[in-house]
Amino acid sequence: MFRFERLDIWKKSRTFAVLIYKTIDQLPKCEQFALCQQLRRATVSVSANIAEGSAKSSPKEFSHYIEIAFGSLCEVVSHLVIALDQGYIDKVRFDALYLESETLGKMLSRFRGTLEKSWLKTLAEGPPEQA
Repeated sequence: MFRFERLDIWKKSRTFAVLIYKTIDQLPKCEQFALCQQLRRATVSVSANIAEGSAKSSPKEFSHYIEIAFGSLCEVVSHLVIALDQGYIDKVRFDALYLESETLGKMLSRFRGTLEKSWLKTLAEGPPEQA
């Protein structure tokens, strides 16, 4: 099992991706190579950056990837607003996806804070002693 597979934020990002993909399936064909592609790319980026960051050797590096994942999540929300504005999704669906986005965003922010505290603790302890 890879390290990221144990992370609740990665599991939540997968669940979120399933919801977004179901929404994409309902968008008009004329958006197949525009809004649909942008939503897919941004949605997949959330879980991919969590996974990639988990492979990094320091909490600081991992935190950077969580920040990128959060940016991708914001991009998804922006695309959903456009889909709502265009009448591609209804307000009920938008609100449900927005709530899921907020939940995932809060999880990412808390996790990033935990990583940063870990990184600061490491800095405060100083370099390891040489034998």
